[in-house]
Order: sequence, then structure tokens, then C-alpha cells
Amino acid sequence: MENHSLNTDILILEGLKVSPEFSVPAFVLLLLIYIFIMVSNVGLVVLITMDRSLHQPMYLLFCNMSVNDAFGATTVIPRLLSNVFTPITERYIHYIDCVAQAFCVHFNVGASHTVLMIMAFDRYVAICSPLRYAAIMTSRTVVKLSAAAWTVALLMVAILVGLSIRLSRCRSVVSNPFCDNASLFNLSCESVLINHIYGLGYTVVLLGSSLGSVTLTYLKIAVVCLSSRNKSLNGKALQTCATHLAAYVFLQVAGFIIVTLHRFPQLADHRKVASVLGHVVLPVLNAVIYGLQIKEVRQRIMALFRHNKVALMHV
Repeated sequence: MENHSLNTDILILEGLKVSPEFSVPAFVLLLLIYIFIMVSNVGLVVLITMDRSLHQPMYLLFCNMSVNDAFGATTVIPRLLSNVFTPITERYIHYIDCVAQAFCVHFNVGASHTVLMIMAFDRYVAICSPLRYAAIMTSRTVVKLSAAAWTVALLMVAILVGLSIRLSRCRSVVSNPFCDNASLFNLSCESVLINHIYGLGYTVVLLGSSLGSVTLTYLKIAVVCLSSRNKSLNGKALQTCATHLAAYVFLQVAGFIIVTLHRFPQLADHRKVASVLGHVVLPVLNAVIYGLQIKEVRQRIMALFRHNKVALMHV
């Protein structure tokens, strides 16, 4: 089925290899994680939207990350759940669905980088130019930064996937837990040199601009904190920057591990697990960091629970 001409748009998606005795625990664990991701991230967006006291640039930018995390988890986890109890040879996916999933997967990763970049800029202005923060980070600026983050990721990924769907296909097996751009152009027997060149350029531009801007931002923040004797300022800077930096470091580490494992075909199963964890753990981590570690958000959540508890006691 691997090397002859295709007369159908049906592909086989290998997915994860889960032994029968671990199928139920794996399904339950993935389902609980997905529920947590959706409830926490959607809940955070609703909370920030409904509470006018949280209508500040930092929290509005958090909404970008929460929406992206919920979107990314929905792109990957539901199909993984549907394939847990399905034999590998029967895990079919339509080619158009595979293209859509590949686009969404890369769009999610690209937006993760661009959104974290604009969040780093927000922290830079807040700490390095606190007196001008309100004048610089207006609602209009937040909207423009958010739109730019999503648009840049959208255009770059559209070209990336577009170069792959132009190719003819001679294979029908996707040897990944979910479809991505490499899965698409590996279905072809044509030359994929252009795909590799653009893919490399895409990676260099995205990671280079992301890593460069975030590194420069935090170096400037570190200089300001070291030169300042204001312990309150330094403490607040440490709190807000630590949460952002933790999410960013995990994103980079996860990407590095997956790219590295691609170089070792004998570790294909490990790569599959790592790629799934990258799309599962980061949304959980972001929800915990931004939902529980940031004082203002944590206070609103606790107040909401206390209000509900009191309401139930009077029922």
C-alpha cells in the first residue's frame, strides 16, 4: 500500500502504539487532560472577559495564549482519543482532513511563538518604561499586536502547507500520531527540495525572531532590575516574567527534543510520544501558570468559588 499510485483520498494514520491493557487508562488520562485544558483555558478567557478589572493589556494578551492552547489541544487530542481503541491498520483519515490538521498543528505552534513574543514586549514596556506603559499599551495597540501575531503565523503556515499540497501522492501511510507538514510531503515521490528549503527558512525566521526578541527583552529587563533598588518593582517583575519565561522555555525545549528525535529513525516511537506531549503538556502548563500563579487571576478564581459555595449553602 506504500509505493503504488493512489486512487483514493483515504490515508492510514499510524498514531500511537498503545497495548490493549493500557488502552482504557490511556483514553481516560487523555480525556481528563483534554477536559482540564478546555475548562481552564476557556474559563480563563471568560473570566478576563467578564471581569472589567482584568481588562488590562497583560490579561488581554493572556487570552491569546489561552485561545491558542484550546485550539491546539482540539486539533490533536480528539483524534488521538478516537484512535486509542482502533487497530493501527484501520486508523483511516481523509487527505483533506490530514491537510487541515497539519495546517492547524503548525498554526498552533507558530502562534505560540508570536503570541509569546508580544507578551514579552508587554512585560518589557511595563518594567522598563512604567510611566509610559498606559500611553504605549493602549487597547488599540493590544488589538494590533494580537492581530499581527495571528496573521504572521497564518501566512507563514499557509505557504508551508501550500507547498506540500501541490505535490502528487504515491504513498498512503502517515507514520505520525497526527498529520503535520512533513507527513504531507512524505506522501509524495516527487522532489521536495523546495519544501525543505522553505521549511528551513520558516524555522530559522520563526525561532530566530522569537528567541532573539525574547532574549533581548529579558536582558534589558534584567539590567533594569539589577540597577533598581526598588524591591517591590523587582518582585513584581520576577513574578510576571517567571511565568512567561517558564512557558517559553518549555516551548523551546519541547521543539528541540522533537526536532532532535527526527534525526534518529530508530527512536520513532519516542518521537511520537514527545510530539503528543508537546501539544498536551504546554496547554496544561500555561493554564496552571497563568490561572493559578498570577495573583489577580487567582484572587478572582477563589472569589468565584467562594461565591458559588455560599450560594449552594443557601439553596
